[in-house]
Amino acid sequence: MKDETKLITSGRNKKFTQGTVNPIIQRASSIIFNSVEQKKYAFKNRMNGKLFYGRYGTLSHFALQEAMIELENGSGCVLYPCGTAAITHSILAFISEGDHILITGSAYEPTQNFCRVISKKMNIQISWFDPLIGVNIAHLIQDNTKLIVLESPSSITMEIQNIPEIIKSARTKKKDIVILLDNTWSAGIFLKPINIGVDISIQSGTKYILGHSDGMLGIAVSNLRCWKQLKEHACLMGQTVDADTAYMAIRGLRTLYIRLKQHEENGLNIAHWLTDHPKVYKVNHPALPVCRGHEYFLRDFSGSSGLFSFILKQRLTNVQLSNFLNNFKYFKMAYSWGGFESLIITNQIEELNSIRPVGLLDFTGTLVRIHVGLEHYTDLIQDLKNGLDRI
Repeated sequence: MKDETKLITSGRNKKFTQGTVNPIIQRASSIIFNSVEQKKYAFKNRMNGKLFYGRYGTLSHFALQEAMIELENGSGCVLYPCGTAAITHSILAFISEGDHILITGSAYEPTQNFCRVISKKMNIQISWFDPLIGVNIAHLIQDNTKLIVLESPSSITMEIQNIPEIIKSARTKKKDIVILLDNTWSAGIFLKPINIGVDISIQSGTKYILGHSDGMLGIAVSNLRCWKQLKEHACLMGQTVDADTAYMAIRGLRTLYIRLKQHEENGLNIAHWLTDHPKVYKVNHPALPVCRGHEYFLRDFSGSSGLFSFILKQRLTNVQLSNFLNNFKYFKMAYSWGGFESLIITNQIEELNSIRPVGLLDFTGTLVRIHVGLEHYTDLIQDLKNGLDRI
């Protein structure tokens, strides 16, 4: 079944829809049992998608989990209240005091912050690696290395990692190592991490899955080997999502593919336009040959989304930054991305290097990160042209 069809049909079992087109919104804490036998059955199967208590999920949650398992070819799915919670709790599920973690030095900033804090509290060793380390990751694996945290493309600078080679090299050195990947950029459509050996594919459902910048959601889809431990930890830590957000995510899945393809088309049109602009030094878009790791993008990804960055030839002063950012018509200043709207933020090199533990950057101009939304790309190009003219 193609992804376009999966997104329309998955999670629509009759037990979830109960006679309607969409799964129901089942808001519940207490679940009523009609007999002692039913209660015993529910307790025994509370971890396996059976109604037991609201924290373990309702039909709304089970429908979304089933859909995500099918989309990402996993064995189980846990829902979290936000993307950061999905990342941090997926890490916590597999580490103990004295363990060692390997994490890409270009990871999402909250992921880096969490690892720094938890390393002090739990006596966890952290080693950071360049996102393009490839087979050389084996040199960093120690006897107590428990897991590897990947993110491809990298946050802000957009490097594509050689995921299959990292996995092969790591597992040759230590067979049982757990490998996590932040897969938010591909939305589970353009990259299938579990198919290539990743244990847990993590997404901020806040981004493309919800798609409208009106909710918070984290999703972790696991293979069979890691599923039980991931699920038990989530239940132990009380991780849960409200039924309404689960429903919004299911609804978002139905249009995910067509939205992503439009984000991709708009993004590529704008990336090519920026490449030829006299004020732009470099465009960090994975689909362009100048992006680091582009060859891995061609091999592992089936498409691109709307998030990328570009570097200006000059470093903007505070006055220039204000003139540039304050007067856009369509690009709005905001964190996050993945919604229908276009967004923009900027970074100076010292800001990025202050949070980058390895592989320091060496460009001189200001970096601009944009999320290309669903507006017509010619309007967005005109908006960017006006902004660059204001510098």
